[in-house]
Amino acid sequence: MKEFKKFISRGNVVDLAVGLILATYFGAIVKSLVNDVIMPPVGLLLGGIDFSEFKVVIKEAQPEAAEVAINYGIFINTILTFLIVGFAIFILVKMYNKTKERLLKEEEAQAAPATPSKEEVLLTEIRDLLKK
Repeated sequence: MKEFKKFISRGNVVDLAVGLILATYFGAIVKSLVNDVIMPPVGLLLGGIDFSEFKVVIKEAQPEAAEVAINYGIFINTILTFLIVGFAIFILVKMYNKTKERLLKEEEAQAAPATPSKEEVLLTEIRDLLKK
């Protein structure tokens, strides 16, 4: 039990849980964007058809059995949702990497000793000569 408590209280697990929750709701938002905002105009351009209703019926519905169909419209919606989520994640990772790179350059610039100017070098040489 102590080992489990130690595992759960680690920061990485909490961060992972928060990320998972946010990703779940982000996915729901993107799914709604695709199904409710993007696909209706696409359906209108295709002649007023609800894109999610595109399907190939393999077996018609009967009183004792439901219809058997390949719902390729829903599949295309899912692919579009995946592409939008993937693109959004790509943009976030790209922004994160740029920010991280910029911060590393700033740290290196602060950590590296400033190179003296030509005047400072010349004055240092003159000082050293005068000491001799």
